[in-house]
Amino acid sequence: MKRRLSWWQGGILMALLLLFTFSTFGAGRPLGASTYVPYFAGILFDLDPEKYPYLKEVHNAGAWEGVMLLGALLGGFVTSIFITKSFRLSVIPTGWKKYKNNSVVSRLVWSFVSGFLLIIGARLAGGCTSGHFLSGMSQTAISSMIFGGVVLVTLVVTGKIFYKSEANE
Repeated sequence: MKRRLSWWQGGILMALLLLFTFSTFGAGRPLGASTYVPYFAGILFDLDPEKYPYLKEVHNAGAWEGVMLLGALLGGFVTSIFITKSFRLSVIPTGWKKYKNNSVVSRLVWSFVSGFLLIIGARLAGGCTSGHFLSGMSQTAISSMIFGGVVLVTLVVTGKIFYKSEANE
């Protein structure tokens, strides 16, 4: 039996998480994830911060986000294995098989293209997807509200077009 939180329980937990991250005991900064990418690239490729000054700007935030992302990954595994007992490895979700096709290549190409467009939109709005949805919208940032609205409308339109079935026609 899978345990699920109601929407209001999830909202309360998210609010507590945001209060913690904005507090002096937490990170003291908004919750996001994209700063970790240049931080990790600087470490991985041994980039000189004098040559790439942005690495100086993201040093503290990037280190914190790496720990948060690792915790989220491990927490997701632990939750799906031991609590909800819903863990499974799948390249092609059942909804994709039902409405689209069984092609792994098709699934990976569409996932890459759509993810790429999503992150381009998030960066144009001045942030990252998690930063806009988790921190920006909770602070009622205009760019995050616009980004969230565009994503919502795009999801509905794309879902109607992309996942056509005989029942929808």
